[in-house]
Amino acid sequence: MKNYLTRYNNSNNNPLDFFGDAFDDFFRPLFYDEKFDSMKTDIKETANAYELDVEMPGFDKEDISIDVDNGYMTIRAEKKEKEESGKEEHRYVRKERSVSCQRSYYIGDTEESDIKAKYDKGILTVTLPKKEEKKPEGKKTIAIE
Repeated sequence: MKNYLTRYNNSNNNPLDFFGDAFDDFFRPLFYDEKFDSMKTDIKETANAYELDVEMPGFDKEDISIDVDNGYMTIRAEKKEKEESGKEEHRYVRKERSVSCQRSYYIGDTEESDIKAKYDKGILTVTLPKKEEKKPEGKKTIAIE
């Protein structure tokens, strides 16, 4: 539970910002977890592969990287903040657009060279091939010594 009287991490560092805090959680589900706020992912299974569609609006292809390490695939995106030049000074009252995010997925021992990725209109599609299932060879009798 938040303590609204002593919360200092709001955008204007005002510990008594009742107005901003009052509406922070108003529309969120009861058991909300902020880590799922970005990079929402749909996972589809096809006959030969798994397809991950990851929402990444606002990022360019060059902002995104995909790494594989110890059975985990990590997708990262980082956008450099633009320097705003102008005569009019301003300060943000609230800034919610993220400039970086990352999410990891367990993929087991999938070879990096087999993973395909495509980025189009804010959706990153990653295709992971399925491994061939080893089929049982049928009934065998084991000799007893």
